[in-house]
Amino acid sequence: MKRILVCEDEDVIRDFVVINLKRAGYEVVDVNCGEDALRVFGEENGDFDIALLDIMMPGIDGFQVCKELRRRSGTIGIIMLSAKTQEMDKVSGLMLGADDYITKPFSPSELTARIDAVYRRVSMSFIKEEKIPTIISGPFELNLKSRTISKNGLLIDLTQVEYQILEYFFNNQNTALDRRSILSHIWGENYYGDDKIVDVNIRRLRMKLEEEPSNPKYISTIWGFGYKWCGDGNPDKDKEGEDGEEDKS
Repeated sequence: MKRILVCEDEDVIRDFVVINLKRAGYEVVDVNCGEDALRVFGEENGDFDIALLDIMMPGIDGFQVCKELRRRSGTIGIIMLSAKTQEMDKVSGLMLGADDYITKPFSPSELTARIDAVYRRVSMSFIKEEKIPTIISGPFELNLKSRTISKNGLLIDLTQVEYQILEYFFNNQNTALDRRSILSHIWGENYYGDDKIVDVNIRRLRMKLEEEPSNPKYISTIWGFGYKWCGDGNPDKDKEGEDGEEDKS
């Protein structure tokens, strides 16, 4: 059964979300504050596939809940729910480990489509790959069975979205990948959001993988286009022909 934890302090919105998610086949546990969200998550031993978190709540807000849930689980899908449209809210949630965000107001079809997309990514974490257990790239080893990555033998903590981006990079080493192709591959062809979510996750990956995130060796920017994985740590070897505007991530 697909289980989702819904944390929303406005009763009308919470009831609307719960009704539509139940119709879509989800088992829903709903709470009206961040404190209860963390309590229920602990009582249920983290037995949730997805958490839908409102940002603006009294007491413990959605950002704090997101950070704590991500600390407890690297596999749960987290979606932020906000009435605000400011870019900083979106970036802040993603940097704390959220997988996606939905801006109020939203339609039932958008709600279920976005949650279904995150659920598909989460469920992939339980699929075992038997033919090729690992992919080696420079000092990195991507384990396709455990869905983990290590650098020089040391495990690096990743969210499922970060892992999937790296897997896509590793399968396309030294190949320039545009933002839209990354977005479509990870979030699906019918993703409602914009490609800023790609840039934020790249920023998070650089913070975890690079010795100097501001001067990356492994995830290089192709200006005005996208990104390229360079496992040998030499991002300038294919620089000829790369042009465009400066990356903002």
